[in-house]
Amino acid sequence: MSKEVHTETLLKKFKMESCKTVTTPLVTGEKYQKEDGSQKVDGSMYRSLIGSLLYLTATRPDIMFATSLLSRFMQSPSQVHYRVAKIILRYLRGTKDFGIWYKSTNDAKLVGYTDSDWAGSVDDMKSTSGYTFSLGSGIFSWASKKQATVAQSSAEAEYIAAAATSNQAIWLRRILEDIGEKQEEPTTIYCDNKSAIAITKNPVQHSRTKHIDIKYHSLREATTR
Repeated sequence: MSKEVHTETLLKKFKMESCKTVTTPLVTGEKYQKEDGSQKVDGSMYRSLIGSLLYLTATRPDIMFATSLLSRFMQSPSQVHYRVAKIILRYLRGTKDFGIWYKSTNDAKLVGYTDSDWAGSVDDMKSTSGYTFSLGSGIFSWASKKQATVAQSSAEAEYIAAAATSNQAIWLRRILEDIGEKQEEPTTIYCDNKSAIAITKNPVQHSRTKHIDIKYHSLREATTR
């Protein structure tokens, strides 16, 4: 599944069909904020670009985080925000044939992956959660969303992200059961933060976790079912 034709149309619309390509949709290490001191740009043009990019995320999860990040500035976009959006277009030009490949398989096993940054939002110091799920071959469910609360550590940010991923896994398992693809085994969710994993295994409320909202601790119950 790919949207190569739509990508080419989008590049032509913003006169980027001959632009130089880049290898990543964002510049590593850069952070962006609502008021960055640069001149404001046409909001309608910016919103049109972000809307088109959001449409592309239906088959391009690799631009999900970058597009979700830039969508936070649609109310009052600046030249910096527009420049970053054009970086995504430059990335798309070099990868316009990318998509998701699904193949026939008898191993329809649901697998999840979770990750988070820490205090990535300069405006409110909130972190961003992200997850993807695959079923046998290609991924079919993904999201990137800013967390509702400020995490006091990277472990807490990863824990909150894992809780959101767990909730999505439970919902997906119910959907799969309804369509005759019941998951007989527990769903594996991969997390790259050892401290967050340790929190899920520790039922004792202590100084590092007692302030975390109770709703996120549903993750502990989910891991013991």
